[in-house]
Amino acid sequence: MHAIAGSSAIVEIDAPAIAHARFSIGDVVRHRLFDFRGVIFDVDPVFANTDEWYEAIPEAVRPKKDQPFYHLLAENMESSYVAYVSQQNLVVDDSDEPIDHPAIAGLFTDFVDGRYALRREHRH
Repeated sequence: MHAIAGSSAIVEIDAPAIAHARFSIGDVVRHRLFDFRGVIFDVDPVFANTDEWYEAIPEAVRPKKDQPFYHLLAENMESSYVAYVSQQNLVVDDSDEPIDHPAIAGLFTDFVDGRYALRREHRH
């Protein structure tokens, strides 16, 4: 719990002290449990999806919310899609193979040394 001083009151927010993201935008990662991989295009410092989405995950494998969550342009053997994955369920993909996803060209430029470069217009 952290206290933030405002103009007339102290507001308490429930957030982790520091959330360390292991991965960065453009990194290619693989899911630890399921057979898919993807490129990271956004990072949330803590869980930021719906309660319905979270509750749909079986309790035995449901990740904690107080860790980074990553938005991936993902692929498996059958299709490409967007995935939302907790940090604990990702590992570095060291295959050095590009991701085959139709949205790659709109967000990224080059694929060099196993990672993608974000297009200049998407950087902040």
